[in-house]
Amino acid sequence: MEVFAQQLINGLTLGSIYGLIAIGYTMVFGIIGMINFAHGDVFMLSAFIALITFLIVTTWLGISSIALALLIVLVCAMLLTALWGWAIERIAYRPLRGSFRLAPLISAIGVSIFLSNFVQVVQGARNKPTPPMMRDVITLWTGDNGYAVALSYKQIIIMLTTVVLLAGFWYLVQKTPLGRAQRACEQDRKMAALLGIDVDRTISLTFVLGAALAAVAGTMYLLYYGVVSFSDGFTPGVKAFTAAVLGGIGSLPGAVLGGLLIGLVETFWSAYFSIEYKDVAAFSILAIVLIFMPSGILGRPEVEKV
Repeated sequence: MEVFAQQLINGLTLGSIYGLIAIGYTMVFGIIGMINFAHGDVFMLSAFIALITFLIVTTWLGISSIALALLIVLVCAMLLTALWGWAIERIAYRPLRGSFRLAPLISAIGVSIFLSNFVQVVQGARNKPTPPMMRDVITLWTGDNGYAVALSYKQIIIMLTTVVLLAGFWYLVQKTPLGRAQRACEQDRKMAALLGIDVDRTISLTFVLGAALAAVAGTMYLLYYGVVSFSDGFTPGVKAFTAAVLGGIGSLPGAVLGGLLIGLVETFWSAYFSIEYKDVAAFSILAIVLIFMPSGILGRPEVEKV
């Protein structure tokens, strides 16, 4: 029972990180119908930005408060990564928006390769560790066998951050003028433009928001694992895309739900079975769910009106 409870906590933490990345995927797909395959590498880039900012804040500026340092790191990472997201949309995607459907996909793969190799050249191929952050844990209970179930402060921060951001972005999409513009562009971009909506601005802001979410996920990833590498964009990116499809592409709660499910499946499989096959288990769950629910768990089937 103690092992089960600990793996449940670990799985929810990992799933929260996947969920944050998956929201970025589902927002972009929902508005322009394109899978931004560079999103995983934007996440990796944001983790490096967070690492460099943290080292500057703690070493050069001498800020000793971890909470203040993390807040500064989070804000800087979101701003700089959002700028990268805007530049990527402006340079790599907007010129191809009216082209054939495969052109933006090829461009996204090219951006992904560029970002990965750019970080490898600039930062090197070795893993980049961070100084220890937030080692304190809360011991929930100790079993008869001496196994202690612990909840760390960084796990609490990651899960609370995911809940707050999911609520905030749901409100943004459902209740604000930007959200109404996004939903209008999702339904019919030409008609939205005829009604006075600035489609280019709406799409750019969607990429900016998705990149900012990736920055939050990258900072949480760095906080949780304490190490980052130039290759860390591919696997979490694919897992997050899987989570978005599993939960229902286009649904923000579905993206987080899919991320939590993928994180739980990975963690429990690693604990009770072979860790080498945890990825197989995660993708098998996706295949099984899509057989019976092709639109995902919370996705809505598309009805094409004639």
